[in-house]
Amino acid sequence: MSDITPTSHTFQVDLRGLVDLLSHHLYSSPKVYVRELLQNAVDAITARRAFEPAAPGEVRIATDGQRLTITDPGVGLTAAEVHKLLATIGGSSKRDEEIEGARRDFLGQFGIGLLACFTVASVITVTSRSARERDAAAVRWSARDDGSYTVTELPEGERPEPGTVVELLARPGEQWLAPGKVVDLAREYGSLLPVDITVEGGGETVRVTDTPPLWERPWPTATARRLALNAYCEETLGFSPLDVIDLDVPLAGIKGAAFVLPHATSPSARPAHRVHLKRMLLTDTADNLVPEWAFFVRCVVDTDALRPTASRESLYDDEALAVARDAIGAQIRDWLAKLASTDPSRLEAFLAVHELGVKALARHDAELLEAMLPWLRFETTDGASNLIDFARAHQPVYLAATVDEYRQVAQIAAAQGIGVVNGGYTYDAELVGALPRLDPQIKVESLQPGVISANLDPLPGETELALQSFLAAARARLDAVDVDVVLREFNPVSVPALLLDDREARRERQRAEAEAEADDLWGGILASIKQHAARAQLVLNHRNPTVRRVSAIGDPELAGTAVESLYGQALLMSHRPLRAADTALLNRSFMNLLEHVTRE
Repeated sequence: MSDITPTSHTFQVDLRGLVDLLSHHLYSSPKVYVRELLQNAVDAITARRAFEPAAPGEVRIATDGQRLTITDPGVGLTAAEVHKLLATIGGSSKRDEEIEGARRDFLGQFGIGLLACFTVASVITVTSRSARERDAAAVRWSARDDGSYTVTELPEGERPEPGTVVELLARPGEQWLAPGKVVDLAREYGSLLPVDITVEGGGETVRVTDTPPLWERPWPTATARRLALNAYCEETLGFSPLDVIDLDVPLAGIKGAAFVLPHATSPSARPAHRVHLKRMLLTDTADNLVPEWAFFVRCVVDTDALRPTASRESLYDDEALAVARDAIGAQIRDWLAKLASTDPSRLEAFLAVHELGVKALARHDAELLEAMLPWLRFETTDGASNLIDFARAHQPVYLAATVDEYRQVAQIAAAQGIGVVNGGYTYDAELVGALPRLDPQIKVESLQPGVISANLDPLPGETELALQSFLAAARARLDAVDVDVVLREFNPVSVPALLLDDREARRERQRAEAEAEADDLWGGILASIKQHAARAQLVLNHRNPTVRRVSAIGDPELAGTAVESLYGQALLMSHRPLRAADTALLNRSFMNLLEHVTRE
């Protein structure tokens, strides 16, 4: 075999195609060009201050709508650096070993960032003079969006001050360089940057920076600080906060504030947290900054340690962000615990809006659960109550697994003194189930139909014997819907009938219905899992006058129709879904009653 010598080639880059990729896929909007320009300017100033701490730090932007310039007194570039950095896509201005030690102080990447300006400009010109090599000639790099560029060393007489001037020439019809828009974008992205940024255009000069951030400034009083943060939240996030939580996570270099929403919001609502990276706005729609349970806050933070994604428009979801997220969650939790111990009125105002969020957090935090239980309200047979007081009044505590199960028995259980909690709402069942972990003396049991029926008074023997024929007829009429009938005496007297059912019985009825409608194969499978679950019970209240009159009806047909009507009323009161058999029974009993009352 003969040796084959490989040949070396260099990738050819279609600049127009790359610009299209940037504008339509990497960046969410062309507006990021302002951010990229500001990042390069601040990085250049940071690099110069690494060896010249007293170097100036003002960034000046000027625009007339068609031509924009941004001037910085930063480290500048030599001719060799221009060829290396600006003509190499993805090249980094963080090139020097002396500068590399301060890498964490830089914001962006020079090559790809400047290239993003082609999303709004047809020509980019960079004029720069190095602050480290003062004898080096100033250099001008000019590039067009067709991929061509020129590099010119300026003559000795044309020696600008050290730093860089970037000039953009707008594409035809482009509006992104309009003075008002540039001011808004510079303020949006750079208001917290640690340099002075001014925008000149339209006959006025506007300073857009406002540093340090409000949460890091000294204030004469706590009230003054709170008022300033409230005003900032209203201006920036669009609402006046219920409260403000200071955030400080040194491990992730995070400082900022969490603003508590003044209105209820869905736990599934997409959050919109505002994140600055080294004081430059990264995103105002971060949805992975705080734990999911903390959906009641909106945060504004600055970080110098978390990683941005390639587009620098969101946070990279890595282990560092997970640690920061947990730390922020812990600080929100500590705020809640502090309210519970020191400011009950503010806590009650918060819970009136965001109780669901607190319950979500308390499920996984025993200390917070213990602190918050006296303030959390649950639906019980004693009305809206906290679990501590309810457990002291009732032993054991019975937990209804669903809202429908609770509604079936709530009125009767309350009259009999049975303590039932509605566990059908989000997180409530888990919190009730956690009670024994806090206090081993508290017993929590699942509510079963037998618990209620065992507390209802039986009829006297002779009365029950006299009503056997009525009971037999009633059971025969309700056998078609798989319901048994029993007679008891209970309060309140106004309730004529109570339908007791459990999940096992309902599942068995659903299985039987599916079996009846299935083909032979599927029907055989369903038949093999048949269970002998207890039937639902219609408990007729013999203390109720209507039930007494129905039980005394001599006409078996009419008595049966009346029992069907009582079942229908109890079924509707239980809020249970109607099966086809139930619907047919209700229609039949209604028509039979109409026929009876209209007979001549």
